[in-house]
Amino acid sequence: MDVRQLAAIVAVADHGTFSAAARALYTVQSNVSGHVSKLERELNVTLVDRINGGLTDEGERVVERARRVLHEIDDITADIASLDDDVSGDARIGVIGTTARWLMPQFLTAIAEQHPRVHPIVSEGSTTTIVPGVLSGQLNAAIVHLPIDDPELVVEPLFAEDLFLLVPSGHPLADRESMALRELADVPLLLPPKGAALRRVLDRAAGSADVTLRAQAEIDGVRLLASLAFDGYGAAIVPATAAPRQTEGDFHRVAVPELPRRVVAWIRRRRPAPSAATNAVAAILHDVILEHAIEQPGVHLGTAAFPLHRNG
Repeated sequence: MDVRQLAAIVAVADHGTFSAAARALYTVQSNVSGHVSKLERELNVTLVDRINGGLTDEGERVVERARRVLHEIDDITADIASLDDDVSGDARIGVIGTTARWLMPQFLTAIAEQHPRVHPIVSEGSTTTIVPGVLSGQLNAAIVHLPIDDPELVVEPLFAEDLFLLVPSGHPLADRESMALRELADVPLLLPPKGAALRRVLDRAAGSADVTLRAQAEIDGVRLLASLAFDGYGAAIVPATAAPRQTEGDFHRVAVPELPRRVVAWIRRRRPAPSAATNAVAAILHDVILEHAIEQPGVHLGTAAFPLHRNG
């Protein structure tokens, strides 16, 4: 097999048809079809369901590995081009939505200023959807929340953030600066659905305080939880970066000291070594967090904020 065959099957997966894949690769349909057919003969399997459309199970597995190979080839080229300290190449980064809302404007600006030849490709998602992308090689690295326990990953804590009650003005708790968790027993709350990582944290904390939290509604997505609170629909327990300092609106943050902090971390695969572009954006990320954390209520830096052992 060769790179053209791998690029062809990935293009079919991404664009749905042979003709669309050909347009994306700036070639003709017969070339794409020929490369895929040759790859099928070499592997002795059918990769594309030509009757119903889409990939076969074998095709899905091949595409997953093909993406990794193609990304590694791109990284090799970029790393050699970066030997003169002018870093270049793609940096495919996953990021959870709350951190993206807080940091991405400053982060992307800093990348453009310091390394204009680095091309960031940012994918937003939840930790559970992002981690597989890092493990498969579709993403070079990611910003996620802990816990993460996978021996194939290097995990570096970035910051810890408070969980607090976000309430709109006019809410009965809007004049409070702080409150005990037990006081929330009779308060209708916007909560993540049961089984979600944040909901498990909240339910464990509530159980320790002998409290059962009441769900006014269950919302899958921390950013949406915060948006509904901003818009006056109800009160929500969210991490600090869900309400960035620069966010405009008539809302209040109420501290709940018994709630644990959430730790946000940078993760990457242990092998192969990160590309020059990935290392460059990691360094910029640390600088941006160090500069802007002091401006964001509820964000904490340093080992005292999260007594975790770094794994490298």
